[in-house]
Amino acid sequence: MAHKNESMVSEFVLLGLSNSWELQLFFFAIFSIVYVASVLGNIMIIVIVSSDAHLNSPMYFLLSNLSFIDICQSNCATPKMLVDFFVEHKTISFEGCMAQIFLLHSFVGGEMMLLVAMACDRFIAICKPLHYSTIMNRRLCTIFVFISRAVGILHSVSHLAFTVDLPFCGPNEVDSFFCDLTLVIELACMDTYEMEIMTLTNSGLISLSCFLALIISYTVILITVHHRSSSGSSKALSTLTAHITVVILFFGPCIYFYIWSFSRLSLDKFLSVFYTVCTPLLNPITYSLRNEDVKSAMRKLRNRHMSFWKN
Repeated sequence: MAHKNESMVSEFVLLGLSNSWELQLFFFAIFSIVYVASVLGNIMIIVIVSSDAHLNSPMYFLLSNLSFIDICQSNCATPKMLVDFFVEHKTISFEGCMAQIFLLHSFVGGEMMLLVAMACDRFIAICKPLHYSTIMNRRLCTIFVFISRAVGILHSVSHLAFTVDLPFCGPNEVDSFFCDLTLVIELACMDTYEMEIMTLTNSGLISLSCFLALIISYTVILITVHHRSSSGSSKALSTLTAHITVVILFFGPCIYFYIWSFSRLSLDKFLSVFYTVCTPLLNPITYSLRNEDVKSAMRKLRNRHMSFWKN
């Protein structure tokens, strides 16, 4: 089954989102704002969490690591997409395409596992509050982060190990704005049915297992919160709402892609945009605008800087 890459294909042509110059200018304006907002928003969360002693807790440690992954994910495909809006012949080298596939799947896989870790943190905080500080120490949080990154890399390597040696001997047009793994596999000069099943199984298992773990965790947590009536429960419910919002918006498009992985619809490009460009913005929006602790820390940081410049 080993195939040498006998291909004459040294680059792939990305067909992008539209051929209309007006639409491309519109997309450039919108996605530039989203990209800058997501990068700056996630950097802001990291700075706030690291500079405020009141946010020195496991939940915010995991949140800052989620922001780091989102910054990395933002820079995998979006900058090239923005540049390509002004390029007539949009291409990416074979090596660049493989690197993009590796990085995207690595960060997405890592983010899935990190969201599960954050659900575990909330589960212990709400269902086992007396044992929270003992269980959720910095050592366990660091282990969670390490596992999330390791799983992301292994998930990505398992895809790339089979893709990089496929025989690409002619067709090289990818009907997307980035190197979508399933679209790249379809360009191989061989029967790719087995590869498609392996890709679907690999990605489907990690996404569905993480999603089910999250659904079970948050269901138990919501039931626990429902049976309590206190201000603490109200605050916990507000935090949970932010977590659940991110989970639904993150896993919705993800599961859609893996269920209909090789059946392309016209909607797919725009879901791909949402998933790769807009998803990294979810973190700063949901956790900054809905979280009183983060908003309070933002005000403190702003006041501190204003006092510094006045002096």
